[in-house]
Amino acid sequence: MSEQPETSTSPAEGAPTPARRPRAALLLGLAAGVLALDLGTKLLVVATLSDREPLRLLGGALYLTEARNTGAAFSFAEGATAVFTLIALTVVVVIVRTARKLFSTGWAVALGLVLGGALGNLVDRVFRDPGFLRGGVVDFISLFDPYGEVWPIFNVADSAIVCGGVLGALLAFRGIEFDGSRASDRTQD
Repeated sequence: MSEQPETSTSPAEGAPTPARRPRAALLLGLAAGVLALDLGTKLLVVATLSDREPLRLLGGALYLTEARNTGAAFSFAEGATAVFTLIALTVVVVIVRTARKLFSTGWAVALGLVLGGALGNLVDRVFRDPGFLRGGVVDFISLFDPYGEVWPIFNVADSAIVCGGVLGALLAFRGIEFDGSRASDRTQD
């Protein structure tokens, strides 16, 4: 027996339309996947690249090297690790609270990427040396130079945060709301 999708009737059109479903499971599942991939790659890097020369790949376009970042993106404000930890905690709480009202698949993907990335870097800040809430984030991907001279060294979490942020900006630019509606639809009502 196959399941039929839930439908509701649109009062304006009288035709059945697919019922909206919350996208919290998608958001949380994607965040868990990003977190697992980030933690797994960091464990692998620490186990294999510590105290070793950078690994050159793709003819020097990509290097794998271990670096610790106690600041924000691009090693900005390295003395403010505790502040970035609190910001990451706030981002996590806001996204998890927003998940209940989320019906847009695009926003679920964007926020899932940001949540997974924020959690990945947060785990480092909480549990890695030099200590609680001051830990150095493990970065290991370097483009065109083994020591981050061309582009700052980053990790899977950083990539997820950037991709989620770009997707979120595109969705906002297009006027797509968390509930899946468009901002222009609300102004016409």
